[in-house]
Amino acid sequence: MDDTTARLASVRWSVLDRALTRRGQHPADALRGTVRFARQVEDLGYHRFWVAEHHGVPGVAGSAPTVLAAAVAAATDRIRVGTGGVMLPNHRPLVVAEQFGVLASLFPGRVDMGLGRSVGFTGPVRDALGVDKGAAERFGEQLTELLGYFEGRAPIDAPPATGLDVPAYVLAVGSGADIAAAHGLPLVMAHLSDEDRMLTAIDRYRSAFRPSARAERPEVILAVNAAVADTAERARLLQIPEAWATAWSRTRGVFPPLDPPDEILARAMTERERRHFDEARAGQLHGDEEAMAEALARLIDRTGAQELLLTLSSHDDAARLDSTRRLARLAGLAAPVG
Repeated sequence: MDDTTARLASVRWSVLDRALTRRGQHPADALRGTVRFARQVEDLGYHRFWVAEHHGVPGVAGSAPTVLAAAVAAATDRIRVGTGGVMLPNHRPLVVAEQFGVLASLFPGRVDMGLGRSVGFTGPVRDALGVDKGAAERFGEQLTELLGYFEGRAPIDAPPATGLDVPAYVLAVGSGADIAAAHGLPLVMAHLSDEDRMLTAIDRYRSAFRPSARAERPEVILAVNAAVADTAERARLLQIPEAWATAWSRTRGVFPPLDPPDEILARAMTERERRHFDEARAGQLHGDEEAMAEALARLIDRTGAQELLLTLSSHDDAARLDSTRRLARLAGLAAPVG
């Protein structure tokens, strides 16, 4: 085993799926695709499969992560299943505790509770959810209340959550890293194009971490938008649709369904669209297997992460699965790609 292979094998490998829709695709098909993809990810030997939360977004079908996680858990046998994450400011902590209590009771030992502090992307969405931008600042208080229902520290019982050991993880959005440290919880950190800012947040989390009954020491899960193909150019094309959808949302306020990459690259983008498009691509990693092995090993070294949480939203499901297989091969999880 060479040095790069050993470094890649030293961490857990997991997958995050955002249930994005393709142009012309019904949301129901996207959701069924997520469940099907979870079964494939389990067969490849990944550690966990997480789903995300988005509201009022035309290009995203995954609006109810605990419901989708239940469908994934029911369709799989071994892989850990959870959320990356439930946006706690959008919900009452009691209801979140009850939802995860039901999940953990039905699928014991397999459920993760990933939690974030983001609120709706637009004013109308926040109004529909009954929250304002300031709700994110109450995340720490909500997290304390939520954990209290599991740990028997709440003024009421929350069956079936009360007394259950459901692992909790905090997404590093805004002050998320500081809140994770204060509560003694693992941190989920997105790979940023500004790696110095990313590393500063991780170092601050580790320095401020307070051991808890849930975690004795700091733990970092690094979320990476990664694509692998037989050539770097083919891998790059896999990430173009999501980058363009992100640019569209930044210029028009709506995240659309994914378009084919060749159509996107043929467009004459405005200067503003091009800037947001390039910014969206900056944090993505892509390449052939050799290049990606080196890039991911370097990230593991720089961040000290214990786990990689890989995500890729491509217009081509077959190509996404091929990339996921190739990444499993790099991790030593699967047989060589044939």
